[in-house]
Amino acid sequence: MIETEGSEMSHPKKLHGLDKHGPEEHRDSSWVRRDLEAELRAKRDAGRKLLLPYVTAGIVPDWLDLVDALADAGADAIEIGIPFSDPAMDGPTIEQAGVLSLERGTTPQGILSDLRGRTFGVPLIAMTYYNLVFRYGHQRFAADLAEAGGSGTILPDLPPEMASDWTQAASDHGLANILLAAPVTTDERLSMLAQQTRGFLYTVSTMGTTGERSKVDRAAQVLSQRIKAVSDMPAIIGFGISTPEHAVRATETADGVIIASALMRKLIDGEPIEAVARLVSEIRQALDESMQ
Repeated sequence: MIETEGSEMSHPKKLHGLDKHGPEEHRDSSWVRRDLEAELRAKRDAGRKLLLPYVTAGIVPDWLDLVDALADAGADAIEIGIPFSDPAMDGPTIEQAGVLSLERGTTPQGILSDLRGRTFGVPLIAMTYYNLVFRYGHQRFAADLAEAGGSGTILPDLPPEMASDWTQAASDHGLANILLAAPVTTDERLSMLAQQTRGFLYTVSTMGTTGERSKVDRAAQVLSQRIKAVSDMPAIIGFGISTPEHAVRATETADGVIIASALMRKLIDGEPIEAVARLVSEIRQALDESMQ
């Protein structure tokens, strides 16, 4: 079990494949950065339930095509997992996806270079761990991510009390620093997290790590209700959302869902990207029908 709001910061560790230099390509002047929070709020306020799938960057050679396919399948934003060798928040599926990516030679700079060469139809959120950002450099990572088209970050092992340097760098480059709330979060801390998060508040469905589960924990719905009592920030549930039924159940109280392990499991098992996009499309359809 981990404290999902961010545990004490560990000493920086040696990272696999951290290149010395970043990519040299630059976006043309017509490119406009997407405002993650504004887009999510507008869609929610229009009556849409939000759907945020996750992709481990580099898990398959055509992972960028998968990102495109998920945007077309109805994603409202997409988490891009930058693999790290010690993913404390992640369960076995996402950990295995990260290992496969690292074994293919994936590096943070390579991921950002790949993203910089493409334009997607939805905001992108980098999900990784603080040691990687620390080694990369706060300002450098924020600048490179923003130039690659990123709109926000999720750093689950960086508590807000220790995040001032990163928060400033993210703000300097227009990135939303997304915080996490857990079922055990006190009311006082929940109010603080809701005030400090940008983009949305990541609502952890259960204590533990990410992974597929048979049902949505009731604690997630209670937490969503508690968030709505203190804030208008979009509350999006993650951890264990695996099926259309899970998504509909979770969004009875939450504004949206994050789906990760169920998608990466398909790729690990050798299924094509079309199968992953199909599941996202099915979840999108179920969410839409639940609002009719």
